[in-house]
Amino acid sequence: MPRFSVIIPIYNKEKDIETTIKSVLNQTYSDYEIILIDDGSTDASFKKASDIKDDRIQIFKKQNEGVSKTRNYGIAKATAKHIVFLDADDYWYPNHLETLHHLIKKFPKEAWYAAAYEKRFHSNFKSPMNSPILVKGKEWSGKIDNYFKYSLIDSLAWTSAVCMKKDFLLALNGFDVLITHGAGEDTDLWIRAALKSSLIFSNNITATHNLDGSNRISNTPTLKRTYMDVDNYENDSKKNSYLKKYLDLNRYSFAIQHKISNDNDSFKKYVEKLNVRNLNSKQRLLLRLPTICLRLLLNLKNKMEQVGYRLSSF
Repeated sequence: MPRFSVIIPIYNKEKDIETTIKSVLNQTYSDYEIILIDDGSTDASFKKASDIKDDRIQIFKKQNEGVSKTRNYGIAKATAKHIVFLDADDYWYPNHLETLHHLIKKFPKEAWYAAAYEKRFHSNFKSPMNSPILVKGKEWSGKIDNYFKYSLIDSLAWTSAVCMKKDFLLALNGFDVLITHGAGEDTDLWIRAALKSSLIFSNNITATHNLDGSNRISNTPTLKRTYMDVDNYENDSKKNSYLKKYLDLNRYSFAIQHKISNDNDSFKKYVEKLNVRNLNSKQRLLLRLPTICLRLLLNLKNKMEQVGYRLSSF
């Protein structure tokens, strides 16, 4: 039985999938299996993935059902006790699995683990994740006392840098298949996991979140996506002020996305349920701006990233 099962869902990623798979094959820690699931791709993704030969690779093909069902399919096929995920346009540095392996050895009884990551906006601009935990230095690793406290800008957990014990994942019922097109499938699982168990985290950056990847599901039009229901965790937030702020920041994000898409009814529903005291002055201002101004600012943000500046409402 391998130490890790690496689950890679694929949907129309012919431009990226080879780089992604090779980043796994280049790991310094080699005790793993790779489970590739083609989710009904209509391009050459399946062929390109199939052309890479390694005894540790298994490849499956199924009809298109979305990323949550595809990841859950991979979890069911996994034989290892520890599950790691990698999106088909992201990639790892060679020490990623070795870093997770050391975390598991140090904290064997814990349920889930993660390493720090960077965001790649385009070929000439990368930026480390933004979390106060990083002030502890890149060599720090340990148990996170309050997941939400350290996830108010960039979440500590990110799909391509997380490891979860399979039995823990199954107890959580995996990814919620009712959430679609990158509208909070991951965030919803991290909330459920954090409410059950402390995250073990390494400040060592070992993975790259490729925001410049091809056919990204997060680029799906807002009105075609089914968003996570943050209200599901409102009762839990009464005992955790950081969770309440985390939920309100997600409401803020969803509200802005719907306002830009001219869905004012949804915008109002998100805004009326959030506590504006959990937002900073910049975020409060953005909520009040007309749609045309938000679109102009979004375009400016994208242009600034192209020249190496990361703008955000934080």
